[in-house]
Formats: sequence, structure tokens, C-alpha cells
Amino acid sequence: PSNPPAPLLAMTSLPSGSKVLNASEADVQRMLAAHVHLGTKNVSHGMRKYVYARTKDGVNIINLHATWEKLILAARILVAIENPQDIIACSVRQFGQRAVLKFAQNVGTQYLGGRFIPGTFTNQIQEKFQQPRVLIVTDPRTDHQAITEASYVNIPIICLANTDSPLSYVDIAIPCN
Repeated sequence: PSNPPAPLLAMTSLPSGSKVLNASEADVQRMLAAHVHLGTKNVSHGMRKYVYARTKDGVNIINLHATWEKLILAARILVAIENPQDIIACSVRQFGQRAVLKFAQNVGTQYLGGRFIPGTFTNQIQEKFQQPRVLIVTDPRTDHQAITEASYVNIPIICLANTDSPLSYVDIAIPCN
């Protein structure tokens, strides 16, 4: 019997049985250089499963394999949306606004930076009313207003979450610093 051809891209299997792309050595090196694996000293209950270890100083180390799997899952969701204008990237925190703006420019999504205006997703009379299909936030703690409003109208939420982040109403949490 002949061996089946090697796949072009290495795959790994999740506990759910779905297959995702493996991270390359360069991908892991980039994540390590960006300190994606370094969390905070505190751990929320929902983020406990993503913590790999703890340093002597008490800083939690995030499992990069879990981070990669969640990134691929989020990418698959975003690719499934036909119109990128149906995606909103939001950041209240100053350090996340530049990243969200660059993401929005490169992908063609909508951008909400700075203070989130209450009623953006729920008040149809409001001038800035929007109905996105997916909301991406950089920090669930500071972007809680956008997350809460999105949950009222059943908008799926993808967030970049540190080890101490609350995951209420979050559908996909990408564990990272």
C-alpha cells in the first residue's frame, strides 16, 4: 500500500475533533518576541484553562498553543463574513486603538476607537446606530460597555483577553497579553 501524500500544511486536532493549522516556528518566535505569553499575576476563573505555568514572581504564563488555536478559530469566523464592513473592531484603551485602527484599515472593517457611545448597537434612533455581525474588542474589562450592548442584540464577541480578564458575554477569548 502506498502512503498518502503529506498535507501541504500541518494540522492539529482540537478536543472537539476539528482540525486547525499548526503554528510555524516563525509564528511562535513572533509571539514570544511580542510577549504574548506573559499574563498578569491574577487569574480569572474563565482564563484558568489557558494558563500553562507560573513564574517564581507569580506571573502567569499563557499557553501559546491555546492562543494559536483561538486565533485560527477567530480568523475562520471573520473569513466567513462576506462583507468586512459587518465587522466592528473596538478599543477604549489608548494602547489598543492604534492596533484596532490598523486592523480596520487592512481588513476593511469598521473602527470604534476612544469612548464607546452607549446605544451604538441598541438605540435605533441614534445617529451612530450600527448593526455589526461580529464585534472584536481588545480588552474585556475596559470595553465592557460595548460587550454588554452587543450581548443585548446577540452580536458574537471576539476579544483579546489577559489572564485576569472577565469573560462574561464573550464568545471567543484569545488568550494573550
